[in-house]
Amino acid sequence: MDYCVLLTRSAARDLEHIYDYIAEHDLPQNADYMLDRLEAVIDGLCHFPNRGSIPKELLALGIREYREVHFKPYHIIYRMMEGSIYVYLIADGRRDI
Repeated sequence: MDYCVLLTRSAARDLEHIYDYIAEHDLPQNADYMLDRLEAVIDGLCHFPNRGSIPKELLALGIREYREVHFKPYHIIYRMMEGSIYVYLIADGRRDI
């Protein structure tokens, strides 16, 4: 079964901020590459949503509904609900979420 993958507004803003930051501080081509790779990881969730692990920060709080996948150094936090996958956060893994 394939799932529908949806970005929350917050996650869409995260992607925009990541792109803008890389384009401003590095090269626009690198920003394009990072956006393409992050989108590919997100799109891949529709086929394999259970491949992600429970974020250790949330597990420590007893929260098990969310999962994460990575594309270095970014963490993509999502939740499966009613045949859909909702991406809530795309964050730099070097920061404490």
